[in-house]
Amino acid sequence: MLNKAQKKKGVIAASAGNHALALSYHGKDLGIPVTVVMPIVAPIMKVSLCRQQQANVIIHGADIGESKNLAMKIGRKQGLAYINGYDNPHIIAGQGTMGLEIVEQIADIDAVIIPIGGGGLIAGTALAIKSLSPKTLVIGVESEECASFKASLEAGRPVYTAAGPTLADGLAVPLVGVNAFETAKDIIDKVVTVR
Repeated sequence: MLNKAQKKKGVIAASAGNHALALSYHGKDLGIPVTVVMPIVAPIMKVSLCRQQQANVIIHGADIGESKNLAMKIGRKQGLAYINGYDNPHIIAGQGTMGLEIVEQIADIDAVIIPIGGGGLIAGTALAIKSLSPKTLVIGVESEECASFKASLEAGRPVYTAAGPTLADGLAVPLVGVNAFETAKDIIDKVVTVR
């Protein structure tokens, strides 16, 4: 969805790794300059792989929220398009294809368990599954070290939740996306936190 001028200028994102890796890979493939701002807790392997894909990697912030704030500032200053990995409606729709695949491949699904970080994956997947198989239970799982979706459900809106150390680095998003939250809040049957 980038015009020719924006493709030349480039894109920026904040990510603990997974979105950064995908953006870096496709940016290199399409000839679009990519800058990713990653928190200090991002796995070294993911940082290294982004650099191998010729992404400009900036390490900043204790969590993805702090990384996002810097990425947004850099994006405005340099004219880079910010690509949100979990709250962009196009990305949420793309993540929903996983739900389509599940429903196409498995008959009479009792339940699905979907990890929650920023909320995009569960929003897209749950919407697809509930649209095609309303009786299927959708259970979200997040780390108790960053249970931002559960806290947001309790508050009735996205709220900041401090992120602690977790092996599930891609799920440590302290503030769920507004689009993701609004899409998912009424169609998720249960949210479970795990250690």
